[in-house]
Amino acid sequence: MISAANIFIKYGDRVLLDSINLVIGAKDRIGLVGRNGAGKSTLMKIIANYTKPHEGQVDYPNGASIGYLHQEMDLPKGKTVMEETLSCFSEVKALERQIEATNEALSSRTDYESESYMKLIADIGDLNERFSFLGGDSIQADSERVLKGLGFKQKDLNRLTDEFSGGWQMRIELAKMLLQKPDYLLLDEPTNHLDIESIIWLENFLKNYHACVIVISHDKQFLDHVTTRTVEIELGKLFDYKASYSKFVAMRAERREMQMASYKNQQKVIAQKERVITRFMAKATKTKMAQSMKKQLDKMERITIDSEDTAAMNISFPPAPRSGVQVVLAEKILKKYGDLQVLNQIDLNVDRADRIAFVGQNGQGKTTLAKIIVNEIAATSGEVKLGHNVQIGYYAQNQSETLQSNLTLLETLERVAPPEMRTRLRNILGAFLFSGEDVDKKVSVLSGGERARLALACLLLRPSNLLVLDEPTNHLDMISKDVLKQALLDYDGTLIVVSHDRDFLKELTTRTVEFRDQQLFNHIGDVNAFLEKRALDSMREVELSKPKTTSPLSTTPNSGVAPKRHLTKEEQKERKRLQRAVQNAERKIERIESEIEAFETQMASPGFYEKPDAAAQMEQYAQKKKDLEGAMEEWENAEMTLEEFEG
Repeated sequence: MISAANIFIKYGDRVLLDSINLVIGAKDRIGLVGRNGAGKSTLMKIIANYTKPHEGQVDYPNGASIGYLHQEMDLPKGKTVMEETLSCFSEVKALERQIEATNEALSSRTDYESESYMKLIADIGDLNERFSFLGGDSIQADSERVLKGLGFKQKDLNRLTDEFSGGWQMRIELAKMLLQKPDYLLLDEPTNHLDIESIIWLENFLKNYHACVIVISHDKQFLDHVTTRTVEIELGKLFDYKASYSKFVAMRAERREMQMASYKNQQKVIAQKERVITRFMAKATKTKMAQSMKKQLDKMERITIDSEDTAAMNISFPPAPRSGVQVVLAEKILKKYGDLQVLNQIDLNVDRADRIAFVGQNGQGKTTLAKIIVNEIAATSGEVKLGHNVQIGYYAQNQSETLQSNLTLLETLERVAPPEMRTRLRNILGAFLFSGEDVDKKVSVLSGGERARLALACLLLRPSNLLVLDEPTNHLDMISKDVLKQALLDYDGTLIVVSHDRDFLKELTTRTVEFRDQQLFNHIGDVNAFLEKRALDSMREVELSKPKTTSPLSTTPNSGVAPKRHLTKEEQKERKRLQRAVQNAERKIERIESEIEAFETQMASPGFYEKPDAAAQMEQYAQKKKDLEGAMEEWENAEMTLEEFEG
C-alpha cells in the first residue's frame, strides 16, 4: 500500500494541504473530490511522485508501478496513433530481450544440475510470467481493442497524432496508461473529453481492473459506477468515506448534522456550568468548588464543526442588446471533413429568446454546427444568416486550453477587455474567486477548474445577445455548475448550449435539438421533457439508443420516409404563437400557485383568524383557487391546440 503522512503544501499565505494523512490499499477504488483549486490534482501529483510536498513524505511498496494521467500533455509528433500507443510497451520489449538472452544462455549450457543453471530456469519462468501478465503476445490486438473502446475508428489508427485535437490526444495517453496495467492507476478528469459510449466503456474497464484506481472527476454517475471510497479535500483538510460518491454526499450531510447537534448540546452544558461557576464565585464558602469546576471546564475537549467551503462565483451576464426577431437561419448545411460527412443538408431556425440544447453522441456534429454558426469554420455548402444586430458570445469546448500560459490572470483579461471595462477587471476576477495576489498568478499554474472560471470571466467582458456555449461545465465543480446555470437562467438573450450534463440542462432550455445520423431532430421542452418523451432515465441511454418516434427537422434522403414538408413563414409564426400561449399559461399557473402558497402560509400563522381582514383574505384565497382551475383549463386547451398543429 501507499502511505502519505503529514503532507503539507503552502503557496504564499494559503495552506493548500494541511498535514494530511492518507493510506491507499492495493485494491482501493478511490474518488478524489472537492472544489476547484482545493488541491486534488496537487495531491494526485504527490502520490504519483511527480512533485514533492513542502513537508511530509510518501512511502511506496517495493516494485510498485504507478500510471498517472494528468490534464496537460504533449505527445511527440510524427508518430501514428498505433505507433504512439505501442510505445507504452517498453517493459514488454525489455522482457523480450531478456527472455531471448536467457534462452541463448540456457542453450549453450550443459551443467544441468548446477545452481546457476537452476537459477536461469527460475529466471526464465519469472520473465515469461511477467511477459504473459503484460499481454506480451497480444499487444497489437489489445491496443486496437482499447483504442476502439475509447472512440477511435480503424482508419484512425494509422493517422498521425498531430492531426488530432488535445481531447483525442488525451485518449491516446489514457489508452497507454490502461495497457501498461500499473499497480496504481491515477486518472485526473479522464471523462472531460470522452463521449458517452467511451465513458461507459471506460467504466466497465475500470470496474474489472485488477489493481488500485484513484479518479478525480466531477461526473457523479462515473464516480458511482467506478469507486467504492470517496476522499474529500476541503480547506486543507482530508475527509475519508468508505462509500461511493452518492452515499458520501448523504454521509457528509449526516456527519455535519451530528457535529452541529453535538456542538449545540456541548455549548448548552458549558453555558450552564459557567453560570454555576459565576454564582459560586460570588460566595466565599463555594469559591474553592467554583475554581475546581472551572479547571474541569478548561480541560473539557471542545467539539468543533468542520469548516465548509461555500465560496461561489458571482456571475451576471451583461444585459443583451436587442436583436432582430430571427437570430440565426441555417439552410441546407452540408459539412464534410474529407470523406467524412457530419451534417447532411440540415436546416435550423433560431428566434430571439430561444433557449436551445444540442444533445447527441460525440462526432454527430454538435460542435461542428456551433462553430459554423459563430463563423469559426465554414460549411461545405449551405448558408448561415445572422439576424439584425446579432452579437455573439462563444465559449468553445477547449476554451480554457486556448489561454496563454505565460500571461497573468489580469493580463489575460486586459487582452480582451474593451477600454471602458479596464477599471473593473480586478472586481470581475474577484467575482470569479480570484482575489488579492491571485490576479498576478500565471495562467500556467491554474488548475483545470480555475482556467475554466477565467475563460468564463473573459466571456462576460462584452455584451452579447446570442450565447453559444460548447460544454461549458467541463472542469467546473458542482457549486460552480449551479452558479453558471443560475446566471444563464437570468440571461435575457438567446442561448444555444452543447452539453451531456442532464443536471445542468434541466429547466435551462425550452427546446432540445438531437443530432443523429447527420440530421437534426427537434423536441419542444427541456431535457427532462425530451427524456420523458423518449421514456428513458438518463442522458447516457439517450445517447446510446434509438428513439421510438421523433420529429425530424430534416430527413435523410432515400430513407424510406416521406420528406417532411417545410413550414411556410405564416405557419412558423402560428407555431411560435401557439408555443408562446403554452408558455404564458404555464407561467400564469406558477404565479397563481405562488400566490395561493403565500395565502396558505398566512392562514397557518397563529392568530390569523382573529385578524379583522381574515374574512376578506379567505375570499381572495377562494378566488385564487378558482383562478387556478381556469388557468389549468387554459393551459390544457393551449397544449392540445399546439399538439394538433404539430400533428
